[in-house]
This record gives sequence, C-alpha cells and structure tokens, in this order.
Amino acid sequence: MANPLEISDLKRMAKRRVPKLFFDYADSGAYSESTYRANESDFGRIKLRQRVMVDMTNRSLATTMVGQPVSMPVALSPTGLTGMQHADGEMLAARAAEEFGVPFTLSTMSICSIEDVASVTTKPFWFQLYVMRDRDFVMNLIDRAKAAKCSALVLTADLQILGQRHKDLRNSLSAPPRLTPKHLFQMAMRPRWCWDMMQTQRRTFRNIHGHAKNVSDLASLGAWTAEQFDPQLSWKDVEWIKERWGSKLIIKGILDPEDARMAADTGADAIIVSNHGGRQLDSAHSSIAMLPRIVDAVGDRIEVHMDGGIRSGQDVLKAMALGAKGTYIGRPFLYGLGAMGKPGVTKALEIIRKELDITMALCGKRQLTDVDRDIIAESPF
Repeated sequence: MANPLEISDLKRMAKRRVPKLFFDYADSGAYSESTYRANESDFGRIKLRQRVMVDMTNRSLATTMVGQPVSMPVALSPTGLTGMQHADGEMLAARAAEEFGVPFTLSTMSICSIEDVASVTTKPFWFQLYVMRDRDFVMNLIDRAKAAKCSALVLTADLQILGQRHKDLRNSLSAPPRLTPKHLFQMAMRPRWCWDMMQTQRRTFRNIHGHAKNVSDLASLGAWTAEQFDPQLSWKDVEWIKERWGSKLIIKGILDPEDARMAADTGADAIIVSNHGGRQLDSAHSSIAMLPRIVDAVGDRIEVHMDGGIRSGQDVLKAMALGAKGTYIGRPFLYGLGAMGKPGVTKALEIIRKELDITMALCGKRQLTDVDRDIIAESPF
C-alpha cells in the first residue's frame, strides 16, 4: 500500500510485516477483549455538530500538555516491547515524535533503554514508571530518567498485577522470541523484520537488564512481575515518588471518579483516564465513556488526559470536546512502526493531524483550544 490513508491501513500493513506473536501483543486485550473493543466502538456513538458559514481560515491545533507546548494534543503512549514491532522501535518512535512536536513516553518494559532513547533525541521525552517492591531499583529508574533529562514522569497505577492476555499466552510471547518451530516459521514469513532485528543488539528488556535476571518470556516476566510489582501500591507512595522525581508527574490508569479525586489530592500535575488499552480489567468501561464523568468530578483541580481506542483525529477531537487536555495513542503508532519503521510513526501522526484539523473546521472551530462540549450533537455518556 503506497499511501496509507487511515490507521487501519497501517494496521493491515503491520500485520503482514510483523511476526504474529508480536503483532498480537499490540493488537489484543485481556480475557474476552470486550473492553478493548469498547474503547474503539464507543467513540462511534458520539455525534458531532456540523456548522457552516463560519470562517475556517488560520486554524491551529497547537496547545500544551502539562505546560509543554505540543503541535497537537497527542502523545505517544508508553508501550512495552515496542522494539519488537521493529528493530530499535522506541528510538525510532521517539525521533519521529520529536520531529512532529509531540511527546514520546518510554515504557519501563521497553526494549530500548532510557539511555538508548536519550542518545538519539535532542529534546526531553517522558518516562513511564512501574512501582516495584525493590524501592532502590525504582529510585534508580527515576534517577536515570532525570539524568536523561526526561520532562515528565508517568506513574502507571493500574498494573499492580498482570492481567491475563490469552493471545500472549497462546503465542508463548517472549523477547527475544523462542526458537521453536512455530516461532521460527513465523519469523521466516517476515524476512524484512528478521533482517532488521539482526542489525541490532536490542532484543530484550534493557531498562531492567541486570536487575531482572533471566526475564525474557511471558512466564518468566509474569513470575518476575508477581514477585516485583507492588500489589500494595497506595496513594501514599505518590508522595515519595513525587519528591524523588521533582518535576511534572502524571498518574496513568484512572477510570473511576473517586480515584480521580484522590489522584488530584496527591498534587500530581495530570491524570490519564485509561484502562490500559483493555489489557487489564476486562468488562471495565471504555476510557471515553468515563472521561466526562471524571472531568466533572475533578473540575480544574488537575489536568485530565485520556488514552484507549483512539484511531483517528475525530476521536481526538471528541475526547477534547468532552474535557481532555491531551490524548495518547499506542496501537496507532505501533501499527505505523511495524508497517514502515520511523516513517510509519510519522505517517500515523500525519493521518491523525489531518483528520483532527478537517473535523475541527467542519465543526466550526479554528482553534483547538476553543473546542468544548458545544460541538457534541449527541453523547451516550
């Protein structure tokens, strides 16, 4: 496909170019995947007001997220194993985001390390943190992110234990992949992916390398997660994390108004309305369904962002209209990365920017900062 026009085009390309176990990792949810599907489908239930005879010139999508200027209110989400969608994937995605003027968020469970990404970027990126029982290691991660001049820390609150993701279990997911007949066949069917991966040494979890010994496959990762990820994580922990970090702090994984109010009490700079892409608690509400309730619950006490299900610029606009000050894309940029490498990430961002710009204009707005619930014709939430 010479010129992908939609995120779904990039998804089809990625499916043809990425081995099945890694494509499925990006394109799956927990249990029955009902929340994963609802994240996407619930956007379609929101209807927009078409406006005519308005000045549509001199439009701007520029705004800020936690005080940082952005060309549009879209950040790249922290996604684990990004470097298995394409060799050196986190480094490529970070460079594409920097050039586009949007934030890139590196996952703790990335293939490329904090230092790897810092070596190829010239502007600050964001780092996502999982809290583990080994507080010394957590503080070391925070210090490494500070040394890399990361400008925001994204604290994930909704993965104290790992949700059960059936596709990953059936695929015997690992990084690097096991050399079983099944996996060898999958990789043999993707020679370009194999060639690219042969050119890099980054094939395992480099942020936790040396700390989490022998963690490569899903079984060992699950065991290490059960041992290390702190199931007693509480709101009190935010205080010492915030003090150690000393800069912008975003809490990710808020899906309940009461939790949103408690997050605001911590003094964090922003929250992300998120259900972990439908990969943790299945049968939970979609992120977009909970967004307006959480916005109403916290008012202007804390900046509200959201992720989950965004597949177009229209989805971004709907989230902004319902009160989000920023949005995040995970799968769309992963599809682009898997399909085309760094140009694919740029293409995903270009697709979303064009759709966002045109839809905003047809709703009668020139400045994204002026968008509010007035552009919503009908909302089921």
